[in-house]
Amino acid sequence: MNFATENLVFDPQIIRRFDVNGPRYTSYPTADRFVEAFDSEAAALWLGKRNIGGISRPLSLYFHIPFCNTICYYCACNKIITKDHGRSAKYLKYLGKELALQSAALEGRDGEHEVIQLHWGGGTPTFLSHDEMRQLMAETRKHFKLLDGGEYSIEVDPRKVDRATVELLGELGFNRMSVGVQDFDEKVQVAVNRVQSEEETADVITAARASGFKSVSVDLIYGLPHQNVIGFNRTLERVLAMDPDRLSIYNYAHLPGLFKPQRRIADADLPTAEERLQILALAIRKLTDAGYVFIGMDHFAKPDDELAVAQRQGRLHRNFQGYSTYADCDMLSFGISSISKVGPTYYQNVKTLDEYYDRLDAPMLPIVRGIELNADDILRRSIIQALMCHFELSIESIESSHLIDFHKYFAAEIEDLREMERGGLLKIERDWITVLPPGRMLVRVISMAFDRYLRADRQRTRYSKVI
Repeated sequence: MNFATENLVFDPQIIRRFDVNGPRYTSYPTADRFVEAFDSEAAALWLGKRNIGGISRPLSLYFHIPFCNTICYYCACNKIITKDHGRSAKYLKYLGKELALQSAALEGRDGEHEVIQLHWGGGTPTFLSHDEMRQLMAETRKHFKLLDGGEYSIEVDPRKVDRATVELLGELGFNRMSVGVQDFDEKVQVAVNRVQSEEETADVITAARASGFKSVSVDLIYGLPHQNVIGFNRTLERVLAMDPDRLSIYNYAHLPGLFKPQRRIADADLPTAEERLQILALAIRKLTDAGYVFIGMDHFAKPDDELAVAQRQGRLHRNFQGYSTYADCDMLSFGISSISKVGPTYYQNVKTLDEYYDRLDAPMLPIVRGIELNADDILRRSIIQALMCHFELSIESIESSHLIDFHKYFAAEIEDLREMERGGLLKIERDWITVLPPGRMLVRVISMAFDRYLRADRQRTRYSKVI
């Protein structure tokens, strides 16, 4: 039995009916609900509380490296286009200050705070020179203890990486890599200003495996200008020949009003909604035929990959890094715009370099906004996590964990879900809500029914389409 195909059904009619704008739920409440009243003092207070009772789970660390040599027109990340390494040198100096401040706010001695997961994202983390990479990792290890067997990952742009760089990353402790591809069609690459050869991409993946990386993931995007089924099929065949452990196939969200670089992409060059569906259907068929398991939303993995194993064992989690195997980690994040999760709180750093440097010179944690979750937030977060990660919800488990009568508490939500049940997306029983195979691509839509903030304002235009 093919585990992947048993767990996903692509039905264009159902998708057309239920596809709406909605959050990606890397957190609940989502970041747009954070408030400025939650400031650096509140964050420091919760960091200090983390070890109360003597129970301290290992941490997850995230570093935002915002620099890129060139701009990709589709990109919606917080990035800075430059070739000046003087700017990254200064930034690393201030990352060191933030590392010292956050670790000092934790109970315990420097260097004893255990870390099981670490990720460098961007921007382009491999913008950093070899010496800068060594410097940042050394500064991290000065304040935190990276545990053996942890998950240490980095996002890589193959255009900026050679074999020596990959070898260095392995020496520094990285064991997982995410490789940006998007599309190998040259016309598409020119239109988004990201020209990247198949050869340099394959070289990076080969070097990663030779350097002991346990997992290599490839990122693709559908919905880019000039894309069509024939061209994307060629890209998929080339990528599958590289045999990645995981693939992510993201939906391009064209929001030029929010992201200025996207204004260089002509609306007329974008595939139609119908063409996008055809491209997605092709990708799903190709990946499941190749044996990949659908993890959720836009993620696929080999059946023996840690994500697929964690999903089968009920250990899969979702956070700001996407799907994760470590459910109980608090996440400390460093750098501009990064978001941390500590206890029942989330908080986000300021978004510009000047603000970041000014706050750290004060010295104070560079927090711009955050939120402390109430009991209702925590309840709804657990429901959304279960749906997004496992496609099912044990009502009995929720009732016993949160001391509620589920069917009374969520009477309005269940009524909303009835239409989705009639549409074949899910099944509602006394003790279970189960996302059916045709509904798995639309799990974000199902999760939205439990989003109290979204129910209150119904303003969904700030989000991209689910599919």
